[in-house]
Amino acid sequence: MSVGRMIFLQCPSIPHFPNSSSSPNPVAVKFTVSCCSLASPAAVVNGNLEKRSHDRNEVRLGLPSKGRMATDTLDLLKDCQLSVRQVNPRQYVAEIPQISNLEVWFQRPKDVVRKLVSGDLDLGIVGLDTVLEFGQGNEDLILVHDSLDYGDCRLSLAIPKYGIFENINSLKELAEMPQWTPERPLRIATGFTYLGPKFMKDNGLSHVTFSTADGALEAAPAMGIADAIVDLVSSGTTLRENNLKEIQGGVIVESQAVLVASRKSLIQRKGVLDITHEMLERLEAHLKAVGQFTVTANMRGSSAEEVAERVLSQPSLSGLEGPTISPVFCKRDGKVAADYYAIVICVPKKALYKSVQQLRMIGGSGVLISPLTYIFDEETPRWRHLLSVLGL
Repeated sequence: MSVGRMIFLQCPSIPHFPNSSSSPNPVAVKFTVSCCSLASPAAVVNGNLEKRSHDRNEVRLGLPSKGRMATDTLDLLKDCQLSVRQVNPRQYVAEIPQISNLEVWFQRPKDVVRKLVSGDLDLGIVGLDTVLEFGQGNEDLILVHDSLDYGDCRLSLAIPKYGIFENINSLKELAEMPQWTPERPLRIATGFTYLGPKFMKDNGLSHVTFSTADGALEAAPAMGIADAIVDLVSSGTTLRENNLKEIQGGVIVESQAVLVASRKSLIQRKGVLDITHEMLERLEAHLKAVGQFTVTANMRGSSAEEVAERVLSQPSLSGLEGPTISPVFCKRDGKVAADYYAIVICVPKKALYKSVQQLRMIGGSGVLISPLTYIFDEETPRWRHLLSVLGL
């Protein structure tokens, strides 16, 4: 299986890692990565013979099977009116009734990425760190949505606060320590056997060795097993409680949940592109609406323009693209009149009370507030970018 460059739909906050082949220095650490083989003719699932990826017609979405990431993923999909229905909680396959011909497969996050590469899945939701670690730059992987706003963490290098590291506060200072030689390299414990060595190599640390570990990495320096660790960090509390510290320049990846797809599936498998479009639109519309409120108020005025002038004089009342103002009709003395105007604006939660105060100050009354569920744009920029990357 060939390994090349990974295609990203990037936001500025998401790091891009160049190809390992672009560095003139040879890779000093050898790893073996096993994936599902495209050559395997069949697999047994729940006692049934399953057709291989090239024979199937269904579109497959891989989701994390356990843990906080799994729970938060299901909650997000539910908020987007894409609830996952699982008939038997012991089965690893489910469906989203709102999207026909879509199968949901619950897998370990690393297996979601591996099966995207092998062609056994078409779409997946996992952490960016997992995509980078187990995708290893494969050019078939495309980040469709790189900011799903949960699962936030960072993959970071951490060293002890004591001993020879007491005054070391940056990656540059760590690299310049005279202790590291070919005979006595810097020893790092990590479960990230691709990103860890790649980061060190890209930053010029040549005298480094890695040991593989999956749990309780924070104990490794105190036990004398390693000098430093590379691990996922959320709040940093566990590091501090084990007398470890992060250092300047030591963050390898800022990670959160992402929607990733197989480039080959998007182009070749019927229905994948349409399903991706629908999921992307629902996700974008919901995430844009989170923390936003619709504020409606009545205001007396001589014309819509005069009311608009008053509303726009207040800094918190501009809305997304300006206020919507329309006449409020009533019958007075047998005649239809419009002495009042209705103002509708979209306001973020942090500015909600201030907006109500400003509306009152300029004559607003009967203020109604309701949370927004979706904000659909004319077309999401991520969709246009995806089509561009695919050459469509």
